[in-house]
Amino acid sequence: MGFTFINKLPTPAEIREQFPLAPELAEIKHARDEEIKKVFTGESGKFVVIIGPCSADNEESVCDYAGRLVKVQEKTKDKLIIIPRVYTNKPRTTGEGYMGMIHQPDPEKRPDMFEGILAIRHMHMRVLRETGFSTADEMLYPENMNYLSDMMSYVAVGARSVENQFHRLVASGCDVPVGMKNPTSGDLTVMLNSVVAAQLPHDFIFRGFEVQCPGNPLTHTILRGAVNKRGQCTPNYHYEDLKLLFDLYNKRGLQNPACIVDTNHANSNKQYQEQIRIAKEVLHSRRHSGDIRNLVKGLMIESYIEPGSQKIGEHCYGKSITDPCLGWDDTERLLYEIADNLDQHNNMLQTNKNEQEKGLCHAQSVSMAEPFSIPYFCSGNHSFIYD
Repeated sequence: MGFTFINKLPTPAEIREQFPLAPELAEIKHARDEEIKKVFTGESGKFVVIIGPCSADNEESVCDYAGRLVKVQEKTKDKLIIIPRVYTNKPRTTGEGYMGMIHQPDPEKRPDMFEGILAIRHMHMRVLRETGFSTADEMLYPENMNYLSDMMSYVAVGARSVENQFHRLVASGCDVPVGMKNPTSGDLTVMLNSVVAAQLPHDFIFRGFEVQCPGNPLTHTILRGAVNKRGQCTPNYHYEDLKLLFDLYNKRGLQNPACIVDTNHANSNKQYQEQIRIAKEVLHSRRHSGDIRNLVKGLMIESYIEPGSQKIGEHCYGKSITDPCLGWDDTERLLYEIADNLDQHNNMLQTNKNEQEKGLCHAQSVSMAEPFSIPYFCSGNHSFIYD
């Protein structure tokens, strides 16, 4: 076989023993897990925003970025739950290019997986310690999950991995929400099949053991757009797409129907500034339809300190070395606009509810005074046929 065995890597248990998570950080992570789970079960009306750089390539700039999110989270905590993207595993379409910090802790040096494992654990732990944010990362290598699972509150399975049986099986054993992206083809059936698989219990081989997983009821969908046979991007965040997904969910009878909309990738055709417009359109769809509001639990946004992207070696602090991202100024403004939008919508719903209750009370008082038949009544103003 054409394998060269370079190093025997330590197991997740060995790494956790060497670099344990402090009990107070474990408590913070647990509290965050519970808060986030309630969004996906429908117990909480808060809105999840999974946001951060395309790839977490530099610990200092990633922690700087996460620190900036703290202020925004504090001001929007009654509406938003912010989960920083700290993506250290990067799938590549052709297998070329930067594959994440787990491969190359220094993007300008040769791959070193042992140092990469240490680097990603240190970075995720530092984000949690300095900001109080548990994190999100992508499940590229399922067997590596437990190097970070004690610090992550959200896991994504990418478009190129979602059809893989092993990813689906490991997702069934995760105790946090796992988002399954639609494949690059855009086939929603494939995406929903992956959710079905991950919500079921399974027995399989994992790291040399026979294991059993109970199924993950928090597994859900992520819409990231598609690429057609001509290589053209086709978005799937529009109202009609969300309504279609809602209908497909209803036919499946899955637990906790939920969707996250990825505002970049094929939805934006990697035109990163379009993420702002796409986010606002999704919020408009949620305002227009109660079904979509209940289904769409949040957004996934690619954002960093500096806008755009750069080549490896250009050394612009806080600028993506993979896909282009929103810069911080636009990010901060967008997060506050999302929170304001949710606040306005909640106020509108409360006003409508109050008007309905007021109108109902009026109808009841009239019925007690005189006998009459009521064919219908509308919220606020009422029409009666009086015998």
